[in-house]
Amino acid sequence: MTSEFRIVEEPKQPLAMNAKKFAMWLFLVSVGMLFAAFSSAYIVRQAEGNWVDFSLPSLFYYTTAIIVLSGISMQWAYFAAKKDEFGKVKTLVGITAVLGIAFLVGQVIGWRQLTESSIYLVGNPSGSFVYILTGLHGAHLIGGIVFLIIVLISAFQMKIHSKNLLQIELCVTYWHFLGGLWIYLFVFLILNR
Repeated sequence: MTSEFRIVEEPKQPLAMNAKKFAMWLFLVSVGMLFAAFSSAYIVRQAEGNWVDFSLPSLFYYTTAIIVLSGISMQWAYFAAKKDEFGKVKTLVGITAVLGIAFLVGQVIGWRQLTESSIYLVGNPSGSFVYILTGLHGAHLIGGIVFLIIVLISAFQMKIHSKNLLQIELCVTYWHFLGGLWIYLFVFLILNR
């Protein structure tokens, strides 16, 4: 009597990711590549000469602190959502949105400081790059503030809780990306003056 042995493989679990998370990461990689391209263009153009050196607006130091604080408040909001602390979620997401708006206002005032120093969008490429890099970041931050407002509305509707974290997870990811991107830009512009 012969017995047949059959080797049966267990089906492998496919690697899967939530479609919205995948789309978010794809978007973040695309934005990161955009800023990497502008950073490269900045360095190449600077090497060609005809480059005016100037100091970044002093207000950019304060806006950097503001965006770091907003990242902290957003992370706390996420932790509060995991613990179903609904009041804290609303408060902390609201604080993050206010800090985001304060960041944008600070950037606009920083641009005014640039124009008072005779650094304009049109003119020397060194000034143009600063306006373009900070302006693009600001445009993405406006999108982040809209996202925060949507999350805040969901928090008031009690849709964000420990069993439904996807929306706040996506928002936290995007907000931290924006904070990290600003810190990168700020350091890059300081080191490449």
